[in-house]
Amino acid sequence: MLELGQTRNAAGADLIRDVAEADFVKEVIDASKEVPVIVDFWAPWCGPCKTLGPMLEDAVKKAGGKVRMAKVNVDENQTIAAQLRIQSIPTVYAFWQGQPVDGFQGALPGSELERFVEKVAALAGDGGLAEAVGAAEEMLAEGAAVDAAQTFAAVLAEEPENAAAYGGLVRAHIAAGDLEQAEAVLNGAPAAIAGAPELDAARAQLELARQAAKAGPLDELRAAVAADPADLQARFDLAVALQAAGKTQEAVDELLELFRRDRSWNDEAAKKQLFTIFDSLSPKDPVVLNGRRKLSSLIFS
Repeated sequence: MLELGQTRNAAGADLIRDVAEADFVKEVIDASKEVPVIVDFWAPWCGPCKTLGPMLEDAVKKAGGKVRMAKVNVDENQTIAAQLRIQSIPTVYAFWQGQPVDGFQGALPGSELERFVEKVAALAGDGGLAEAVGAAEEMLAEGAAVDAAQTFAAVLAEEPENAAAYGGLVRAHIAAGDLEQAEAVLNGAPAAIAGAPELDAARAQLELARQAAKAGPLDELRAAVAADPADLQARFDLAVALQAAGKTQEAVDELLELFRRDRSWNDEAAKKQLFTIFDSLSPKDPVVLNGRRKLSSLIFS
């Protein structure tokens, strides 16, 4: 059996195969129980097949392993063609869980072929990537930053534009104390996901981590604010120190008080810091929900 990847592209060797009657069950029926398999029924004398085949191969390769392709020469495998009632070529069938689930006859434009392949690939979900991201998040929550980073990186190897994994990788480096690496990863994010909420959150966390490295002594700042409540710089510094100590709610409270006293102080530094904290957290976090509500009340009061 000749693997087309040997003559066209080594990267596609495991994705695209010539299949005969002897291995049809293994390469199509059984294989489709793990990943969708698209079967291209063709013949050497078929003109449209010569156009469709390479275009379909390219679309399958573009799917990055989420779907495979089997090429069946109907002249050499007439029994299969008869069993599947192939009456004209090119004919394309998609198999999933051992059964044909979709297909078409004749040639299609490249854009329609890509949509067909994407539709078929979606049958298998994301291949467990969401579960892997979830597992990495649990590792990160438990303090296993290195293990989390490795898992996030493994997900990105499969899906480079997975925003959740990308943001998670940045946060894992932050948790490990490697802020330079976190920034490098963040700056290298693909353009398609650069503005994703997950990366915005990671960007905000990186900013807070940099502030934490320069935060002043918490007790001294508490004393300074208690001694002079009108010292807005001391109150801002206290909020930074509180955030660095993991006391996010207290940090938000101090910033809200600062904003109430002088919203324009230091080019609206209190509001900007609040937004940085909010961006670093889940939108559904009670600290965010309550903080945004209180800030809005102050702004419109």
